Amino acid sequence: MTRSTRRTHRTLRAAGAGAALLLALTACSSASDTGSSASPQVSGTVTVFAAASLEESFTKLGTQFERQYPGTKVTFSFGGSDSLAASITGGAPADVFAAASPKTMKIVTDAGGTSGTPTTFVRNQLEIATLPGNPDKISSLKDLTGSGLKAVLCDESVPCGAAAKKALDASKLELTPVSYEQDVKGALTKVELKEADAAVVYKTDVRAAGDKVTGVDFPESADAINDYPIALLKDAPNAEAAQAFIDLVKSADGQKVLTEAGFLTP
Repeated sequence: MTRSTRRTHRTLRAAGAGAALLLALTACSSASDTGSSASPQVSGTVTVFAAASLEESFTKLGTQFERQYPGTKVTFSFGGSDSLAASITGGAPADVFAAASPKTMKIVTDAGGTSGTPTTFVRNQLEIATLPGNPDKISSLKDLTGSGLKAVLCDESVPCGAAAKKALDASKLELTPVSYEQDVKGALTKVELKEADAAVVYKTDVRAAGDKVTGVDFPESADAINDYPIALLKDAPNAEAAQAFIDLVKSADGQKVLTEAGFLTP
């Protein structure tokens, strides 16, 4: 092979390597551009309307979300699902709605207030909350009907009250509470403040209360388990960040926080 031929081969190899490098750089640039368009910037405030029973676990997830996406802020409005649904359909600005029952979510979907179909992300089961140590020796739902016992229920218009009514009806029991509360936290607080002897609440609320109450399981609760749906709202001011929050709730990390709080998987 002549010296001229060797120079030609070296030139061709160098040109080939340069072309390959140029193609690789172009591919990387294209992939980068595609990635940025497929993953919108998550920033700003996310407003979440959520059932009162989600307060502890969602607050944790809000903190986790803000760490994961620097520059974001999650604000919550916790309360009875029916009241929250009424606020949303009345025009209250919000990005995400997490309800304690499909029935209350349906109020929003029927009004055309959701973007896409709501999905169930957890379930919750009822439990009796008694005074610490259970001094009245309550062991069943029937015990709450005893004379002289001050029991509290959620109002039937909210999911925890509707579930309690379903359990009582299944047991053919009639219970006249000393008060009906507008959300599950209100019912639990009556016992924590010793204004009532017992309340029918969720397992998650009993767990969150720690030693302020004692929990008592009852078999009828298995027939009154509530599904919790979550949805992106149609007029969400911050849809991209709202969807990212929903994704966190449904992720393995989110489900871990929720199950540790006592929620059941869907």
